[in-house]
Amino acid sequence: MDTSFKLLEATRTIPEAQHRRLTTATTGLDSSVAVLDLHALSANAHSLVHRANGKPVRVASKSVRSAAVLQAVLATPGFYGVLAFSLSEAIMLVDSGITEDVVVGYPTTATTALDKLLHSPKLLGAITLMIDHPDQIRLIRQIATLRAPVRICLDLDMSWHAGGFHLGTHRSPIHTVQQATAAAQYVTAGRDFRLVGVMGYEAQIAGVTDEHAAVKAMKRASVTELSARRHLMVEAIERVLAQRGMPPLAFVNGGGTGSMETTSADASVTEIAAGSGLYGPHLFDRYDAFSPHPAALFGLDVVRKPAPGLITVHGGGWIASGAPGKDRLPQPVYPTGLSYTTTEGAGEVQTPLKTSADTPAIGERVWFRHTKAGELAEHVNHFHIVADDQITATVNTYRGDGLALL
Repeated sequence: MDTSFKLLEATRTIPEAQHRRLTTATTGLDSSVAVLDLHALSANAHSLVHRANGKPVRVASKSVRSAAVLQAVLATPGFYGVLAFSLSEAIMLVDSGITEDVVVGYPTTATTALDKLLHSPKLLGAITLMIDHPDQIRLIRQIATLRAPVRICLDLDMSWHAGGFHLGTHRSPIHTVQQATAAAQYVTAGRDFRLVGVMGYEAQIAGVTDEHAAVKAMKRASVTELSARRHLMVEAIERVLAQRGMPPLAFVNGGGTGSMETTSADASVTEIAAGSGLYGPHLFDRYDAFSPHPAALFGLDVVRKPAPGLITVHGGGWIASGAPGKDRLPQPVYPTGLSYTTTEGAGEVQTPLKTSADTPAIGERVWFRHTKAGELAEHVNHFHIVADDQITATVNTYRGDGLALL
């Protein structure tokens, strides 16, 4: 069986009857089984490129968590570079030849990984570290004597502060032009660090679905505020670099799967970060501007019929991160008409499901979609790549490679 694959051309259509195709392809495989529908995955990738409107898409690897899938996506025109979730992951991606351009999306305090980075000219040339506080710079200086400049990206706070409310994620403290200027001045005060980029994730736009008129209005107002502020912050940082006699920024990263249209329209942004749109988890079903196809699914088998109108599948407690709620539960999609009980929900080793249509038989496979994209890969060792109704490749997840990176 192949352990690598390529995405299909943009002109390929998605076959119908996904339920039948996935079940046919995985007959004979014990559950739990995770699949990537190659037709849906390819269509989603081409859609992300289209939505980026000519700007390169940097793959957010936390939403993928498979080296083989990253390799296939990066081989597709329109994608360039990786936004990694840890320094250890970034080192692995460079050492394995998957990419030569990795931005670590979060500040790191991993001293062993930092020591390896600081002693490797190859890694120093390929990996950019994220900074949003002076103590992060001080920590790096404590690890080892710097033999070459460390590539640095400033994480800018893209949240919206309105009427005393904080809308967005709690990430960087760099929110104003003055704070951005001070941060750039601190990073560039010596020659040990080279400020090459900035990024900012607008979670209140990219990560919020378009279900209510009030939410849509909030997002429109936030886009207007953010576009003006981000432009001024980038301009201020570029001014500091020019005053220091240093090269201009190599990239300004923004966005997320849920905000590609508005982020790509921002003239100050040079590249878009996206990842969840590849797998199309059900958290992204309710956006007005785009509709990803379900590409990543997992199957669990019916093992019990405890009562009329009730079945039990083996496994299922793959609940997503975030504030607890019903939207964190995996969504049973095939066969239709299945729902959770209120007392057990998605159980650890068994999950009871209520039926409202034909009751699946013992041994029949029930297919679920995860709430979030990459977290599915933390529960399985392999993704089976399904084209039409056959498995054409089986690839490792990070877990299957023995990598516990987060």
